[in-house]
Amino acid sequence: MNEPKLTVRVLRQDHPDRPSYWQTFQVRREPSMNVTSVLQRIAANPTTIEGMKTTPVAYDANCLEEVCGSCTMVINGRVRQACSALIDDLLKDNPAHVELRPMSKFPVIRDLFVDRQRLFRALEKLKCWIPVDGYYDMGPGPLQSQQEQSMAYPLSQCMSCGCCLEACPQYTRVEVKQADGECDEDFKRRRDAEYDRQFIGAAAMSQSVLMNSHPTGRMSASDRIEAMIAPGGIQNCGKAGNCQAVCPKEIPLMTSWGRAGRAATLHAIRKFFDG
Repeated sequence: MNEPKLTVRVLRQDHPDRPSYWQTFQVRREPSMNVTSVLQRIAANPTTIEGMKTTPVAYDANCLEEVCGSCTMVINGRVRQACSALIDDLLKDNPAHVELRPMSKFPVIRDLFVDRQRLFRALEKLKCWIPVDGYYDMGPGPLQSQQEQSMAYPLSQCMSCGCCLEACPQYTRVEVKQADGECDEDFKRRRDAEYDRQFIGAAAMSQSVLMNSHPTGRMSASDRIEAMIAPGGIQNCGKAGNCQAVCPKEIPLMTSWGRAGRAATLHAIRKFFDG
């Protein structure tokens, strides 16, 4: 009796400066497999469908339960997490094979593993954290109403996976390469400055809205709003809605865009009248 086989087509790249190429693998299909388990099977026997020995496919992963956001890739043309992409569901739409690509909006490090530094840089730019005076016990914090909590909780589920950025038509790929003889510190400074000029995207914007909704975070809300309306800020959003459509946590990102726009308008009016 022939064992059921699964054909997997992977877009690979050996180095950031090398061209990409396709390789096809076959693995034994098992019940309840996800894409991560398929990549593990390939790693155990990295042999192409033509019988050529090759290297295991490189990819990022951590929690394996759709919490960390690191295993994001483009699967059968749709950006999503490899750990929650079940093979049985994927083959309903495309029974021929499963196709894996790296995200196109971030520089490829190797194969399906990309550099998401620009995403985290946007979180730094918008100061998406609650500042504290120290790590000693400061007692209970300010209370939030149930209405505030219900609005904040969905935003707190963001795992910085990058799905919203991959689907966004305004978020374009930017690569900053280190020049010959340029030290690491100068390169990082130049790269961060270039990232700061680019569109921040939905992930950092929504986290900034979350921080500004917190009673303690409101004290530094104006700094975050100034960063949100700087070059590459919320004014670059075309309201396509792709970000919310692909969010694996179903975060109401379009509501966050509306809240961010309203806060920016009120901030500008206050600045005008306050001189």
